[in-house]
Amino acid sequence: MMALMVHLKTVAHLRGRGDRIAKVTFRGLPFYSRVAENCDDVAHFNETFRWPIASRLDGNEMLEIQVYNYSKVFSNRLVGTFCMVLQKVAEEGHLELTDTLIDDNNTSIKTNVTIEIRYQSMDGTVGVWSDGEFLDVPDDRDGMFAFETDSLLSGQSHGSGTSPGRSLQGSIPTFRKAGKGVFSAMKLGKIKISKDDHKKGDEPAILDMEDLDRKAMRLAGSLDPDTISLASVTAVTTNVSNKRSKPDIKMEPSSGRPVDYQISITVVEARQLIGLNMDPVVCVEIGDDKKYTSMKESTNCPYYNEYFVFDFHVPPHVMFDKIIKLSVIHSKNLLRSGTLVGTFKMDVGTVYSQPEHQFYHKWAILSDPDDITAGCKGYIKCDIAVVGKGDNIKTPHKANETDEDDIEGNLLLPEGIPAERQWARFYVKIYRAEGLPKMNTSIMANVKKAFIGENRDLVDPYVQVQFAGQKGKTSVQKSSYEPIWNEQIVFTELFPPLCKRMKVQIRDSDKVNDVAIGTHFVDLRKISNDGDKGFLPTMGPAWANMYGSTRQYTLMDEHQDLNEGLGEGVSFRARLLLSIAVEILDTTAPEIMSSTEVQVEGVSNISESATGKIDEFFLFGSFLEATMIDRKIGDKTISFEITIGNYGNQIDGVSKPSSAKKKKKDGENEEEENELIQNSSEDEADEECDLVSVSCTPPMKPVITDRNYFHLPYFAKKPCVYIRSWWQDQRRRLYNSNMMDKIADKLEEGLNDVQEIIKTEKAFPERRLRGVLEDLSIGCSRFVTLANKDVNQAGRTKLDRERLKSCMREMDSMGQQAKQIRTQVKKNTVRDKLKLVQNFLQKLRFLADEPQHSIPDVFVWMMSNNKRIAYARIPSKDILYSIVDEETGKDCGKVKAVFLKLPGKKGFGPAGWTVQAKLELYLWLGLNKQRKDFLNGLPNGFEEIKAAQAGPGLQSVPPVSLVYNMKQVFQLRAHMYQARSLFAADSSGLSDPFARVFFSTHSQVTEVLSETLCPTWDQLLVFDDVELFGEASELRDDPPIIVVEIYDQDTVGKAEFIGRTFAKPTIKMCDEHYGPPRFPPQLEYYQVYRGNCTAGELLAAFELLQIPFDEEAIRRALIAVHNFAVPQIKIGQGGRADLPPLEGPTDSERGPILPVPLGIRPVLSRYRIEVLFWGLRDLKRINLAQVDRPRVDIECAGRGVQSVLIQNYKKNPNFSILVKWFEVDLPENELLHPPLNIRVVDCRAFGRYILVGSHAVTSLRRFIYSTPDKTSNNWATAGDITVNMDSEPSLRKMDTVVKLDATSDAVVKVDMTEEESDKEKKKKKKKKKGGMDEDDEPDERVLDWWSKYFASIETLKETLRAQEMAQAEAEEREDLEIAAEAADIKIDDLLLKGSKTNQKSKEKKGSKDKKKGLAADGSEKRPVKAKVDELLVYNKELESEYGNFEDWLHTFNLYRGKAGDDDEHALDDDRIVGRFKGSLCMYKLPLSEEITREAGFDPNMGMFQSIPHNDPINVLVRVFVVRATDLHPADINGKADPYIVIKLGKSEVKDKENYISKQLNPVFGKSFDIEATFPMESMLTVSVYDWDLVGTDDLIGETKIDLENRFYSKYRATCGISSNYSVHGYNVWRDPMKPSQILAKLCKEGKIDGPHYGPGGKVKVANRIFTGPTEIEDENGLKKQTEEHLALTVLNHWEEIPRVGCKLVPEHVETRPLLNPDKPGIEQGRIEMWVDMFPMDMPAPGPAIDISPRKPKRYELRVIIWNTDEVILEDDDYFTGEKSSDIFVRGWLKGQQEDKQDTDVHYHSLTGEGNFNWRFVFPFDYLMAEEKIVISKKESMFSWDETEYKIPPRLTLQVWDADHFSADDFLGAIELDLNRFPRGAKTAKQCSLDMIRNEHELPTISIFKQKRVKGWWPFVARDENDEMELTGKVEAELHLVTAEEAEKSPVGLGRNEPDPLEKPNRPSSSMSWLLSPVRTMCILAWRHYKLHCVVLLAAVLGLLFLGLLFFSLPSELSHKLFNPAG
Repeated sequence: MMALMVHLKTVAHLRGRGDRIAKVTFRGLPFYSRVAENCDDVAHFNETFRWPIASRLDGNEMLEIQVYNYSKVFSNRLVGTFCMVLQKVAEEGHLELTDTLIDDNNTSIKTNVTIEIRYQSMDGTVGVWSDGEFLDVPDDRDGMFAFETDSLLSGQSHGSGTSPGRSLQGSIPTFRKAGKGVFSAMKLGKIKISKDDHKKGDEPAILDMEDLDRKAMRLAGSLDPDTISLASVTAVTTNVSNKRSKPDIKMEPSSGRPVDYQISITVVEARQLIGLNMDPVVCVEIGDDKKYTSMKESTNCPYYNEYFVFDFHVPPHVMFDKIIKLSVIHSKNLLRSGTLVGTFKMDVGTVYSQPEHQFYHKWAILSDPDDITAGCKGYIKCDIAVVGKGDNIKTPHKANETDEDDIEGNLLLPEGIPAERQWARFYVKIYRAEGLPKMNTSIMANVKKAFIGENRDLVDPYVQVQFAGQKGKTSVQKSSYEPIWNEQIVFTELFPPLCKRMKVQIRDSDKVNDVAIGTHFVDLRKISNDGDKGFLPTMGPAWANMYGSTRQYTLMDEHQDLNEGLGEGVSFRARLLLSIAVEILDTTAPEIMSSTEVQVEGVSNISESATGKIDEFFLFGSFLEATMIDRKIGDKTISFEITIGNYGNQIDGVSKPSSAKKKKKDGENEEEENELIQNSSEDEADEECDLVSVSCTPPMKPVITDRNYFHLPYFAKKPCVYIRSWWQDQRRRLYNSNMMDKIADKLEEGLNDVQEIIKTEKAFPERRLRGVLEDLSIGCSRFVTLANKDVNQAGRTKLDRERLKSCMREMDSMGQQAKQIRTQVKKNTVRDKLKLVQNFLQKLRFLADEPQHSIPDVFVWMMSNNKRIAYARIPSKDILYSIVDEETGKDCGKVKAVFLKLPGKKGFGPAGWTVQAKLELYLWLGLNKQRKDFLNGLPNGFEEIKAAQAGPGLQSVPPVSLVYNMKQVFQLRAHMYQARSLFAADSSGLSDPFARVFFSTHSQVTEVLSETLCPTWDQLLVFDDVELFGEASELRDDPPIIVVEIYDQDTVGKAEFIGRTFAKPTIKMCDEHYGPPRFPPQLEYYQVYRGNCTAGELLAAFELLQIPFDEEAIRRALIAVHNFAVPQIKIGQGGRADLPPLEGPTDSERGPILPVPLGIRPVLSRYRIEVLFWGLRDLKRINLAQVDRPRVDIECAGRGVQSVLIQNYKKNPNFSILVKWFEVDLPENELLHPPLNIRVVDCRAFGRYILVGSHAVTSLRRFIYSTPDKTSNNWATAGDITVNMDSEPSLRKMDTVVKLDATSDAVVKVDMTEEESDKEKKKKKKKKKGGMDEDDEPDERVLDWWSKYFASIETLKETLRAQEMAQAEAEEREDLEIAAEAADIKIDDLLLKGSKTNQKSKEKKGSKDKKKGLAADGSEKRPVKAKVDELLVYNKELESEYGNFEDWLHTFNLYRGKAGDDDEHALDDDRIVGRFKGSLCMYKLPLSEEITREAGFDPNMGMFQSIPHNDPINVLVRVFVVRATDLHPADINGKADPYIVIKLGKSEVKDKENYISKQLNPVFGKSFDIEATFPMESMLTVSVYDWDLVGTDDLIGETKIDLENRFYSKYRATCGISSNYSVHGYNVWRDPMKPSQILAKLCKEGKIDGPHYGPGGKVKVANRIFTGPTEIEDENGLKKQTEEHLALTVLNHWEEIPRVGCKLVPEHVETRPLLNPDKPGIEQGRIEMWVDMFPMDMPAPGPAIDISPRKPKRYELRVIIWNTDEVILEDDDYFTGEKSSDIFVRGWLKGQQEDKQDTDVHYHSLTGEGNFNWRFVFPFDYLMAEEKIVISKKESMFSWDETEYKIPPRLTLQVWDADHFSADDFLGAIELDLNRFPRGAKTAKQCSLDMIRNEHELPTISIFKQKRVKGWWPFVARDENDEMELTGKVEAELHLVTAEEAEKSPVGLGRNEPDPLEKPNRPSSSMSWLLSPVRTMCILAWRHYKLHCVVLLAAVLGLLFLGLLFFSLPSELSHKLFNPAG
């Protein structure tokens, strides 16, 4: 075997004294030396490192050695690096050298390193060092060599018994298999029995980081911070070594648990619906729930704006699989269902995965499911949002909907899905299934058998596939455990589908009801790839394993849900062979089926080998320990069963098919066995075929551990199980998965570390992150080299090939990106980069999940009484063996702590938190051929015991048990210091916690501390004589885990579980010194979990100390092993004397409890904690009694202070003495500070105290007092600073200070030059208004508060845009930095260049924009946007912007009662019983004198100087409610009738009579005045109720505002400060104090100099000078001198004042979420409002500002239809066959369809020309600011009152062909948005379809600005192919007049008086044949058939003559003949 060995001897010429450490890296794999402690200029390392390598050493490869100064606390500092190319080594194989190191700047330094390198190529002997190489054993300091005693003892029996005949090769140690830790090789005694030598052929090519030497990893502190894990909160999960796997901390299965969801859908409007003159309704369907909009008549672009809410309570993945279906139905009514126009489908999961879980204002494309050849059937504009518990949806701010209706740009599709989706066929082929369970009782079967004599299988399976809301089923295969279907189910769906998962279910057909046997979900994202080199969904043919409930059949299966795919399956149910393929359809092909119905067809059978070659697998398991067995089952015998598929399942396993045919498998097995026999070595061939699987451990009776748990007494004898099974060999899939999982695990661990470093504010997180990225890129490149193997294996599917390609591409690019990001990680970018890297982690986890199953998962069941009790499910890939280390499963050949849990729903909730049993389990799964290594990972020192009946072939039979003949004795010390933030388990809101520590079969408890959530036990638990089996050194690397469970002691009944955590002890072997760096161990935080939720943290340390043997035994052992005695062996005295001493109990009161010893407990310092007691608020009753005399007790670390008693809580809930303090000893390390407990008690009669509630302040860091830094810029004292001001307010608006988000502190100034901001505005306007002239400066009289509000909303949007720009700029800067780093340029130079180029590009942009602007506007130059004074619109609560106004007064919620067990403790709000207001301040003593010496220092107030008094104060509270948005519907009709209720203390204002009918976005525009007395009435509740005619009104939602904190805040939130001062008009100053008075007051309170007003508009405050205007206009336009503007300028910039400066609250509107206590955590809408407060002892404020909603203005739109032209001719003439039309025009304003007006009919137009001169008159109410028409009408005849609708002003004109007997024919229409419509063409010729098509590019006009417009517009309709076609042109004139003007000059409808229009000059042919048919006929006939007419007339006359002739001839003849007289 090839290896490279490096002997690192010394590093010389180091500077200074110190600890040194070296890192040696080869092929990306680093090794660490030991720490050379306290060395001067030379560090003697004398260590050898060895890399086993798989490929030959290349001459270009590098070796790198880095030497560090080692530090325990800080990160290590690099001294220098030595790099060397290994060319010479590759040629000669040996090299010694001494060379200098180089530093960071690549310059050589004095320090040099001496090394020796050897390269052992393939011809070297295997595993043994040649000829005593390096045998000069390194000297120990004392000149004696210390043997590792434990390893000598353990040498006696490693592995499976020694073969005595072999010599042990003197004292030359053989190398153990790499991967056990490299140092173990140097331990002399550890002799690997050479029987194993022939097994060394398949060495792993490279060791994983985790297989590194543990000795290096165990050094305390961080070595190279880049690669070594820090001990963190998750300490147990980071320390992972070879022989043990990580335990999983979270216990409870989180899937399958129902959660609350709310889906809200707003259907805004529909456009371009295909069909003529329709009455559309939109149906919204989610799952089985349907809701309909109202019907809109005769329009194909209806406007609805209707809001629907669906509430669900289901598990998450059930929710995400539901389909949202929007369909448009034409003319639906009570009697008929209507015809479907088109539908749109999407699953809920797609919406939930969108940003903010929503689509906002997007257009859904409708398609017809019955006709896939047709194109788009129209569009629906809608908002869809999915809200889970705790999600809050940020609604994009709704002002006026000027968003362009760009349908194509705003489609309702997730990112990356093309707009043009194509139809595709999804073929799901179902071949066969096997291993089905019985689904019927056998009684009936036996009866049948008796009668008919045939045995039947007890299951009738069929397969059902669900996809995109459709279901398909195969046929039923009667009575078959191994059904064969060979059918395919075909779905037709748009591709890519918006449904992520396909559900495949095997069901049992039954006469009563069909039940699911098993369910499998296919995630389409995992079986396809949408990239450039992607592939369509494809899968299989592959087996899908199905899991579900246990296999025994019961009539009522309690775990039936598991078979439906809800929750984690607890047993293998069946496997199904299926494949999936997709074919994109060419819808133009003629033979295509146009329907989307599901088809089922037959398919041909597939060959056996299609899914891979069947191979024999071997599964081995050994139970090393079974502890923590729940006491309920402790009295019966217990055994454990392991199953894989149906193999090993003894109770309810394989149902044998009844058919007589021999199973195919058996045949194959025999064949394979023969092959195995021929290939195996002689000693293995004996009885191989008789190897019977043993899947169950022998039953054993448990032994009691303590009150709750039992354990099985395995001791030295460990039972084993083994199972042979046969599966298709698809290991490659699992190997690739394992490689990615391992990379992901390592990445996750690294990221947790980085977060931990950031959280605990340790140094250099960026270094660790760089290390993580380096590991990631190495891992990725390693994957790319390894994954591409076994490519031509049998059974590889298309998906295997494509997936491999895409995984390799992804991993390759991820590796490259990781390298790149690594270079960009800086101290200030760590957090951003961390987010990026977390995306990598998600991607890795996604890629690692293999969609095609192979070997089923392994189940471990605990059985008692032949019943299954509890289980664990272990994925087979985790225990799968491979000769390549990276491919091996993470738990293969390792001991894993497995916790068993209850199956199915039993495992939810409290039952799921208790451990049913904890196993230490060793598992190995691999091909039977590779079986020889299966015991390698077990702890050494055992003998195998075979089954008795196994004959002579004893060697090859696996053992049934292992007997350990080597045991180590330890003492475990658990230092339980404290816990914090525990779960409240008692009704008092506290707990009585104690901790129970389990280790192996031992357990002990701490004492119970009563009534606390933050117990400080300070207790040392000592476990004596803990026996662990195996070799000592291995135990040292891999101790078993410690489980700590925390309980709440109850006086009655058993203790209640609070939470659990795991820990690993630090181990000291008896030959190690008990001292730094590892001992004494440090206290660490461990996260406590209760189910999946955190339930607190435990601060503890654990150490495991080996108890040594006595000397004589060791000497004898040495002689026995080595045949020679070593004279001097350093071994301490026997017994326990060697252990570090235990101090006795120090505290006599605590009895025999040992405290945590001094070296481990934290170092303490003296702190003083000052407490500000302000008051108590909102205390609830306790046991029905009111709280009357409360007191607050503060306690921290055993010390505390009590407040004074509040004598009468009702009268005054504030404390009379404000500040008290106490002193306490706290740890120096802030992270270890104990929590501070606040408890409120009520003092009752007879000296009784009752606990009201409590609060634990877990982190005191925010209350630590830090002395102000005098050097900071705020303290600059020398010289005055002029603050640069813009007096022009319009520009100040652009100079916005943009906060990037609430958490970041980056403040970005967005400076825009005036010119640029103009351009910005111009661009914006241009987009909005097209080529229209803007009005000049708006008239003051027109402006009102709403003008200000809407202008502010525009600004809010601009600000958001500016933020995006700022962010982009910041990113650009970062890129420059990176470039600079690479090129090593100074960043400032670059920035200069950058900014220049930036400017250039800006200029270019600007000029382009100018050109564009001119082109668009013609030559109109636009003035700057009108100046309107603005306020600030916050799209969140005001307090979130100002830190909850807790600048000096904090609010602590008091809790009482048991915490809810719901996830995330969402119910904590119910437990709040009141609030304590106050504050804390802590500082180290003594305090510097400077502070106390300051002028006016009041010693009674301590650090709380200059806070106001807390006597009651009367305040006038003025609440302004602007509007509410997105209210939750409260009525059946999907609407609400909202009104406002305001409560403050006892006062309540109900505005019930002013409810707003049927409105979910009501505009209230109201102000309410309430007088209140603080502190009694300080919590303001603003609620929105729904008015109901009958019954009580329902609460929609409410918001609570703490007014007191606002009132006293230094941010001055009493009355917002506006941006400008004016004494009249819409922007009048609201505060009774003028700006100058406010400023003077602030200066006085803050003890600062000023204000000094100077000439020339200057004012000086402190040492800052501000400038501003000094004149003001009054109502009459007179100008006066004033200082108010100057004062206001200072107030608006108050944050720039040194020391006391802060941002004062500006004039604002805040947006608050409305919540409903019945639906916790889900927003019910939002309310926009603000609050002003005025103290009553000040001058009274003026009247409230009027914000009542704008009344819509009454307008009249007069539309004159002059003419039409080129209208298509619809009728064929009855006689002549020529085309003509009877034209009339219909018009209406949107929303007023019932008031539609028609012109008269222009009959018989032959050219499409029509003349009308007809006037329509449409009166309407219009809101200019919102650009909406307001309509009030009753919704139906049953409505109580009118509903107000706001609708965009759109005029619809239609042209029709009139028919007398049939319905009129619709010809075409045009819809004009009166705000933005294209200018009409001058002549009919110029009027074309482009006016509609290119609407966005053409200049538009607004009728509200133009007033009068005339021109030609096109009529359009859509033809069969859905193309727009021109169907006519209309010449119309639009004239808009106000109601007053309309009254002055009225006009008549049609052509009536007054102001009649003249009659049109129509051709004479234009008339109705019904009215004058003759005339019509004549005109028609004569015109065309003059000649014909004449001929016809002659012919008629001739015929008439002939007729008469013939008629009269006979009579004449007879007359002549028979009249003789004649």
